[in-house]
Amino acid sequence: MKLSRRIMSSSGLQTMVCWLCSLYIRLVHKTVRWQVVNGDIPQRFWDDGKPFIGCLWHGRFLLMPFVFHNDRPSHVLISNHSDGRLIAKVARYLGINAITGSTNRGGTAALKTMVKYLKAGESVAITPDGPRGPRMRASQGVVALARLSGIPVVPATCSTSRRKVIGSWDRFLLCLPFGRGVYMWGEPLEIPRDADAQMQEDFRLRIEDALNELCTQADTMMGQPVISPDAPEVSDVPDVPKINQGGS
Repeated sequence: MKLSRRIMSSSGLQTMVCWLCSLYIRLVHKTVRWQVVNGDIPQRFWDDGKPFIGCLWHGRFLLMPFVFHNDRPSHVLISNHSDGRLIAKVARYLGINAITGSTNRGGTAALKTMVKYLKAGESVAITPDGPRGPRMRASQGVVALARLSGIPVVPATCSTSRRKVIGSWDRFLLCLPFGRGVYMWGEPLEIPRDADAQMQEDFRLRIEDALNELCTQADTMMGQPVISPDAPEVSDVPDVPKINQGGS
């Protein structure tokens, strides 16, 4: 039996593994010497009590709870499959509320939930290439969320000088303790509620380009090889769920 199946079949084992993972993440965060670039961007939202849509790639997920760490409520969208449920438990140990679901392939419920939180003044975080990729290519789901909520998207990333790149589809970064690290933020991006199809595609590409440029800058600053995105999909565009403008 595979280890992942053994973990999923035992609630006690799940709890232990998720707790240990959260301890490791805290260890990395505490022992790395961090630099924050453009930290004034999210700070303006936090100071004004306004929400935003935090956006970073799936492969940089490990330290997400600390990228968006502040004293205001925040939520992260995590896919509703077996691995995602484990990640959701880890996130809760780190003080982040998990929303399970997807913004793609009929994920109307997840979109409605996120819009509701945003309209209540609470920020959400999303990995627009998750849960299956292609790597570092933004889906239309984040576009729908920004358009329906009227809330800006703020790109973010992180990188460390000591890390291992896992050979998964997202080239997941396993950050290691006792090195240097950087959190990097990009300028807010907004889309009109009445944006047509071309405007929505342009906005999607702006998010994608902004995130990839941030990752290039962060990896270069840490002396690490730059991770390249997958080739873009041209024939299999995810369906964008349609929900009313009220969202709640």
